[in-house]
Amino acid sequence: MSKNKKENSNMKWVIQSFVITFILSVIFSYISTNGVSNLSLIPAILILIFVIFLGIIFDIIGVAVTVANEYEFHAKATKKVEGSKNSIKLIKNAPKVANICADVIGDICGVLSGAISALIAIKITNEIQLPFNIQFILSALVSALTVSGKAFGKGIANKNSTAIVHKVGIILNKFSKK
Repeated sequence: MSKNKKENSNMKWVIQSFVITFILSVIFSYISTNGVSNLSLIPAILILIFVIFLGIIFDIIGVAVTVANEYEFHAKATKKVEGSKNSIKLIKNAPKVANICADVIGDICGVLSGAISALIAIKITNEIQLPFNIQFILSALVSALTVSGKAFGKGIANKNSTAIVHKVGIILNKFSKK
């Protein structure tokens, strides 16, 4: 592939990832902030935990795809093991997959968890009549949980990349056209 075609392909991907991120951010932000603002405290906290966990899971997938060995899946593909062909596609497109998983979805989850934690802080302050704003403590807690969860997840992704990519390949196989 010529240098010019690679640059055009990369620029096309940058534009696509911008559009995908923008659209998903608008949708998820609207749903989560409007949904959370109408919920009581416990369901709002559960949604916050789910969003943090989702960001960590997708970060794990992004890392696993970048470190997995494609050749392990070629042997599985010749034996017609479910998900192996999709796993090979994931690994061959590792930069894009990692960008979508870790950056697009992971960053959206980070922004959402910040917005949701701010809404929860307002709820806590209003419901318990706190004389101070708890938002700083809650934001720091959400950040610490996210960063430490992703750090823990990176170790899991490195040690279990083949299994993780294979599970994602199986899931994609269930949704792909037959």
